[in-house]
Amino acid sequence: MLCHECHYRVTLPVLTHKQAAVCPRCGFQLTVYHHNARQRILALATTSLIFLLASLPFEFLSFSTSGQYQSIDILGSLWILVEKDYALLAVVQAIAVLILPAFVLISLLYLLVPLSLGVRPAKAQLVIKTLFKLLPWTMAEIFLIGVLVSLIKIVSMADVGLGLSFYAYLFFTISMTITLLYVDKFQLEKWFESEIEEQHIPINPSHSIQTTWALLFTSVLLYIPANILPIMHTYVLGSEEPSTILGGVILLWKMGSYPIAVIIFIASVFVPVAKIVILCWLNYSVQAKQIHANNERIFWYRFTEFVGRWSMIDVFVVAVLVSLIQLGNIMSVLPGHAALAFCGVVICTMLAAMSFDSRLIWHKPGKLDKGENTV
Repeated sequence: MLCHECHYRVTLPVLTHKQAAVCPRCGFQLTVYHHNARQRILALATTSLIFLLASLPFEFLSFSTSGQYQSIDILGSLWILVEKDYALLAVVQAIAVLILPAFVLISLLYLLVPLSLGVRPAKAQLVIKTLFKLLPWTMAEIFLIGVLVSLIKIVSMADVGLGLSFYAYLFFTISMTITLLYVDKFQLEKWFESEIEEQHIPINPSHSIQTTWALLFTSVLLYIPANILPIMHTYVLGSEEPSTILGGVILLWKMGSYPIAVIIFIASVFVPVAKIVILCWLNYSVQAKQIHANNERIFWYRFTEFVGRWSMIDVFVVAVLVSLIQLGNIMSVLPGHAALAFCGVVICTMLAAMSFDSRLIWHKPGKLDKGENTV
């Protein structure tokens, strides 16, 4: 097979339980073998889907203060965002925390249930490709952490309750995380006796570099209003208190919630800036055709791919607070324009990391890598 990140051809040995095959050139994990992985994925995916469905009809969170009570379920929280003229934020939340996770689980069941019965499902290869394309955009665990951060922000000013749907979603997140530990693209394709993609995909440096620069430039433009404008507006007894991203971090620090303040600062301030800077450096390095520090560059590329999604925590915090705190003149929270701008920053930086062709780090113009090694 060809390494996904450096395009180096390797011959895979027979793997035993929990053994992983690693590219000898760039260190990318090509595949990992788990005994009875197919049966485990089936059981865990079914369990995850049941918990996801169970998280929809019941109360998710409740909020009460000064004799006023407000409760939400997951679907109802989306409708509140729509009513507050933030339908786009509702769409992003619905796709990231409900629709795509459900699609991933249903796709796994669509592939593996017929296979366990000796039947090959139609369009299996297309489903596998689509599954792994959409997998980075599933953010159930990030949403759950956003919910916990939201509760810490308001627990000192009101009574907060956790409903049955919250616990169902918690167990869904845990189950799905464990499910994905057993999902391996190479092994999936092998189960279906599909032709493993080993052909040399043409390298187009110009297209990759220009697309990445365009997305990074857009990210920088969006990052300015995302930090200058308020990300949410809190109204208490008719008095408005706008809050920026950095202002929210400072407030949490003053409240004594030091770990949460650090998490939000890292996810919402440090990570977006670091990701933009690193991707600019990587894109410039391949544009300038640098041939040194390959291992360091591939390390930082993987870092940007791993941490990029977690910046969505602040967006989910705003969505949860807006949905939960609607008590009229006593207390209410409305989203600010920075919420959408920051959401755009996260999406654009994720797309920039995806558009960056990591093979260019190892690519020598005019030469085709025909090397072959055994892992």
